[in-house]
Amino acid sequence: MQPERMTLMPKLTELTILLREGVDLPAGLKLVTEEFREGWNIVKARDANWLDKSIRRRKWHFLSMNEGTLRSGVGETSQEAIAGGLRLALRQISARFNAARVERIEIKQYPWFFLARVRVYPYQIQQSAVLSVAEEAISLAMPFPAESIAGKVNHTVSAAS
Repeated sequence: MQPERMTLMPKLTELTILLREGVDLPAGLKLVTEEFREGWNIVKARDANWLDKSIRRRKWHFLSMNEGTLRSGVGETSQEAIAGGLRLALRQISARFNAARVERIEIKQYPWFFLARVRVYPYQIQQSAVLSVAEEAISLAMPFPAESIAGKVNHTVSAAS
């Protein structure tokens, strides 16, 4: 039986940036990335502020969303717990976003494990300054007209009498 192969993961910290595999980047912007999990890559040795400035200098946009996601992970080490929470948080990010930023990490150590809470915000790297939502269906709740509801209630009451 062969021993399990361990892969070293880069240290995950606040302000870590992740990119989806195959993301379009501005011409001339070269980023060193390392594979994380499930189609996401970690941008090495850079943070969100540097990336934002580099993208804007090339007349592209690094659009952030106000809606972050908070997930928890557990592990034998703090980094395993963070990676677990980050993996779950990234699953909550819509496919239309091509980048994410780790905003906050909280770690609690227990006698036999670590618990990490990880808050992640979605980003979009694109040429246009306008974020398109046409690709994703948006369902709006449509209230029923009061007359039709009142008519059904009166009809039900009449039938029950």
